[in-house]
Amino acid sequence: MSFMDQQTADEVKKRLSELAGEVKIVYFKETMLCETCGPTEELYKELASLSPKVKLEVYNRVTDTEKASAYGIDKTPAAVIEGANGSRVRFYGIPAGYEFVSLLEALKNSVSASQDLQPETVTALGGVAKPVNIKVFVTPSCPYCPGAVVMAHKFALVSPQITAEMVESSEFPQLADRYNVSGVPQIVVNDSITLVGLQPEPAMLKAVLDAAA
Repeated sequence: MSFMDQQTADEVKKRLSELAGEVKIVYFKETMLCETCGPTEELYKELASLSPKVKLEVYNRVTDTEKASAYGIDKTPAAVIEGANGSRVRFYGIPAGYEFVSLLEALKNSVSASQDLQPETVTALGGVAKPVNIKVFVTPSCPYCPGAVVMAHKFALVSPQITAEMVESSEFPQLADRYNVSGVPQIVVNDSITLVGLQPEPAMLKAVLDAAA
């Protein structure tokens, strides 16, 4: 099964050739109770085949427990994007549809020298002293979701205290129910602050700073 037609593959290959350095996709699956693990793995394999700069490592969350624990992975399918800027960018569920854009941006930004954020945002994030987790609940058909995911990931790439996760709502319905997700994108910061809809940068920053206070 191929996820990309030739035209898309050629465009993706071009974008990946422009990466500033090598980036690794650390993928976690399991063989039972995960209907989308197989297709998700195939997507990452297809993507990695398009560039020598993209490396793929595949682990079983159930049997490779030390590796899963080291990355803090507790559900599947999961992927950690690990580059020069750390390994705090995660994808839970298949990054298909509009979310494929989020994946390409994550690969690029994980090895970029700087993030496209306002200088005052970068300064404020540098002062975050406590761990902050940002979950962005999405669906593949949501055109506004990638903007929220990419911004959350950029925040994580700037601050070593922040982790940011895309969560595909339909693949994790119990998690979506836990956080009362009724529309996407829905952003949850440290399990305590919820924002619904694509947010401007200052609103996202305020939520992170409030959660870290």
